[in-house]
Amino acid sequence: MSSVRLLGAADIRRLAADLDVTPTKKLGQNFVVDANTVRKIVHAARVTGNDRVVEIGPGLGSLTLAILDVGASVTAVEIDRRLAARLARTAAERGVPDGALTVIEHDAMTVTELPGDPNVLVANLPYNISVPVLLHFMEMFPGLGRGVVMVQAEVGERLAAGPGSKIYGAPSAKAAWYGSWRLAGTVSRQVFWPVPNVDSVLVGFERADQPMGTEEDRRETFRIIDLAFQQRRKMLRQALARELGGSAAASELLEAAGVAPTARGEELEVAAFLRIAHAVRAAR
Repeated sequence: MSSVRLLGAADIRRLAADLDVTPTKKLGQNFVVDANTVRKIVHAARVTGNDRVVEIGPGLGSLTLAILDVGASVTAVEIDRRLAARLARTAAERGVPDGALTVIEHDAMTVTELPGDPNVLVANLPYNISVPVLLHFMEMFPGLGRGVVMVQAEVGERLAAGPGSKIYGAPSAKAAWYGSWRLAGTVSRQVFWPVPNVDSVLVGFERADQPMGTEEDRRETFRIIDLAFQQRRKMLRQALARELGGSAAASELLEAAGVAPTARGEELEVAAFLRIAHAVRAAR
């Protein structure tokens, strides 16, 4: 029998009322009010009692409690002072053992250190910053080997898209730098309060065993990716022309990287963008 009592819809509304918290569009807050949904997320992330989980934006704690319920430790990063202050008390009241939860009041976009060396990321990410915060955590915390995040359906489909897809773009290529991404389930709008006007999906990731390159490689590769997708319908020799000294110079560099100058960014996997980055640096 579960030792941690999860939050239901009435519990969440009562907590919000006690704290005088109204979910805001500015922070992209939509609280999950269904216990089965948070259990589904934890199951999809394959969280066990041996895992050290980091959660971004725990809010009132519904997903936090579900993670703690399987025996994992949790480091929760929360920007809202009222929510951060209340979360530990909620956990204690609902059967979470001492020391299992650490709450950090911080903007997830700027956090650079996390206690406990987390190895799994599980989060219901705010719609307005989901990709930037996800890429920030992948960059800053290489110990995160796997995870599941809940995001807006359109965003999740892009993260999981491969080259050649109409929805493959800069987020897809940048995410692929770190490992493999997959759609891991859908989530009904009705499990949120307030009910959002967009659909949500679960996206799972597995970090690659070996990094693709150095930090310098990553920065240059991401710069090339941004240039390629700023004008995604153009051939790469045109999209990169201004940056690389004209169409002829761009064509030469692309050929040196083993990439057809007439290709478009949406056709290239991240390894090809890395080869272009290497060719650009070699030509400097």
